[in-house]
This record gives sequence, C-alpha cells and structure tokens, in this order.
Amino acid sequence: MKRMIRLILPFALMIAIAGCAELRQLSEQFESPRPLTNQEVIEGLREALIIGSNTAAAGLSATDGYYRDQAVRIMLPPEAQIITDNLSLIPGGEKLLEDLILSINRAAEDAAREAAPIFAGAVRNMTIADGFEILRGENDAATQYLILHTRSELFDLYQPGIQRSTEKPVVGNISASDSWNTLTTQWNRVANSAVGRMADLKPVYVDLDTYLTEKALDGLFLKLAQEEKKIRTDPAARVTDLLRRVFGRS
Repeated sequence: MKRMIRLILPFALMIAIAGCAELRQLSEQFESPRPLTNQEVIEGLREALIIGSNTAAAGLSATDGYYRDQAVRIMLPPEAQIITDNLSLIPGGEKLLEDLILSINRAAEDAAREAAPIFAGAVRNMTIADGFEILRGENDAATQYLILHTRSELFDLYQPGIQRSTEKPVVGNISASDSWNTLTTQWNRVANSAVGRMADLKPVYVDLDTYLTEKALDGLFLKLAQEEKKIRTDPAARVTDLLRRVFGRS
C-alpha cells in the first residue's frame, strides 16, 4: 500500500501543479485590466492628436484638399456676396471669380503643410486634469480643447504662412492676393461711381489673409474632429498599443 502511494503521489502532484497553472491562466484572462495611469492618459491623448492632426493636415495640403471638399472649400467672404450678385457689372467678372476661388483654396492647401507641427507643439501643455476630462468627453472633446486653448496662438502662427501663400503665384502666374485685389478694385470702382451710389452699391474692404486664415483653421479643426472621432469609436483607427489601451477603455 505504501509503495502504491509512493507511485501515485508524484502523478497527483503533477496533476495538481498543472491544474494550478490552468487556473492561474484563466484567472489572468478574466482579471480586471490595470487602471490607466495619468501618464498613459496624457500620452495617449497626445498621440491621438498628433496622429489626427498629421492625417488632417496631409489631406488638406494635397492638391484639391480644400478646393474639391465641399465641407471645407473656402468661398468668398460674406461681404463679397454683393459682388457675386452683380458680376455682370465687372468686366470679365465670372472668370475673375472662378480664378479667385481656386487660388484662395490653393493658398489654404499650401499653408496646411505647416499645421501639423503647430498642433504637435500645442498639445504639450495639456494637464492631467484636462486629459481625463477630454477622455470622458464627447467625440470631439480634444478638438474643442485645442480650439479653446490654442486657436488664437495658432492664428498668429498660421497667418504668416497664409500670407506667403496668398502672395505666391498659383493660378496662371497670378496669386490669390492679386486676384482678390483685382476683383475688389474693379467692384469698388463701380460701387463708388455716381451710378453705384444711386443704386446703393456697397464697396468691399475685407482683409483676405485674415479671412482665409480663419476659414483654413475652421477646415483644419473640422478634419481633426473627424479623425478624433474615428480613434474614439473605430478600433481599427487605433493604430498603436497605447491608443488601443487608452481609447479601448474610455
């Protein structure tokens, strides 16, 4: 009997050890994931914003990135509606308008190349409290945070690029600035004439660079919000382990 026990005992121990290993493996599978650390939240959000801004900027900086996308295509300032309503009063008005809209969108596409590095610098100041609030917020919470905290700074940084772009010949060796000045100069000549004053036509004085910068940023933030929503709602858009961990549990 004792001999039998000595023979059986090793097998029993082996079975017990194997059983413990299986139980431990099952336990690990069902164990609650470890809580996110503050650093993971911040780094995950920064990574999401950098990836999102890179994607948004790359799309907008491509040829026709603004011009062919109706959601972000830049049209003339609202003050210029009176011009478009009366194009027949301007020699070659239809052609001037067509060239101008194309050139200002080309200028925005050119300037969008500078956007991603600016966003990358802007996200560095995000606090831990900001991070958790954004993580638990709406699908565009991070984008709204950047709009609130960085738009003014981004405008100041972005406008010089816009200005360089509007002064760069882009369509028929004519710049957006040239096209705008030609259109408004010819219109204002009509509006300020005796006939124009009798018809109560209003001259148009709009700073094109300021208007274009605002609209370019509007389009950029719109595209960033779309990229943020993808990362939050589509697991396939979480292209790194950190994004999968942070947004898979948010």
